[in-house]
Amino acid sequence: MSDHQNTVNEIQIKIYRSMSPERKLEIAMQLFHSAYSLKRSALKSQHPDWSDVEIDRELRNILLHART
Repeated sequence: MSDHQNTVNEIQIKIYRSMSPERKLEIAMQLFHSAYSLKRSALKSQHPDWSDVEIDRELRNILLHART
């Protein structure tokens, strides 16, 4: 990692540490909703013949078995 990237990471860590738990949760929820929307759009694009019910069922299955 470059010195610049290390500096950026340190600043980001300081910012996150200074946030309230509520703000961290808010950011996590925004990230989740963004990922959900992106994946839903990808599924609709990959399976244009699927109904919304089928898309939602597959999306729930994917999220249920997601790993970090």
